[in-house]
Amino acid sequence: MAKTYFVSGIGTDVGKTVASAILCKALNAAYWKPIQSGNILGTDKETIQQLCGTDQVVFDEVFSLREPLSPHTAARIEGVEVDLDRFQIPQHPGNLIVEGAGGLMVPMTRHVLIGDWIKTSALPVILVSRHYLGSINHTMLSLDYLANQKIPVAGVLFIGKDNDYNEVLICARYKVRNLGNIPEVSQVTSTFVNVYAGELVNNWKKLNFNDLLS
Repeated sequence: MAKTYFVSGIGTDVGKTVASAILCKALNAAYWKPIQSGNILGTDKETIQQLCGTDQVVFDEVFSLREPLSPHTAARIEGVEVDLDRFQIPQHPGNLIVEGAGGLMVPMTRHVLIGDWIKTSALPVILVSRHYLGSINHTMLSLDYLANQKIPVAGVLFIGKDNDYNEVLICARYKVRNLGNIPEVSQVTSTFVNVYAGELVNNWKKLNFNDLLS
């Protein structure tokens, strides 16, 4: 049965797009980023295509905004009205990874947050957390928000040097699954993506995360 997951992060620049590329490979999933800001610097869709290859199914953004700011601010600068009625999940026969912009409480419009749209769409979240000083707080605040909003969490994917002590603490407190750890590297390549996609799948099989692999 095909599944759709929303990939969100505990903040900006925590590695959501790299995680999304690896998840696309691990789950043989298509990719969609509904709203992109900062396209003056390139787009996450382009990064996914570079890392996953020409056979990767990638859907176009609904809105692609120039400035590297929150979507509601970037849209205001361009005089664009973000119409949420246009955010229809693409029809796709297989698995789909939907990547958000920034964290859960980033405003899409003056009145709607990323988390609001996730809840309305009823999508389970894969939360990306990168290890840095303060990330425990940011990760727990994100999981608190998801729990309070009754948004299902498929698991947490950690990025950075292995830190089992913190990862166990976080996942045990919120009763969520640790989906694995991806190291930080100076340059992410398609080979790196393929290797760690394989490692995730092997790890999920050992842990009997069969719902992810079905």
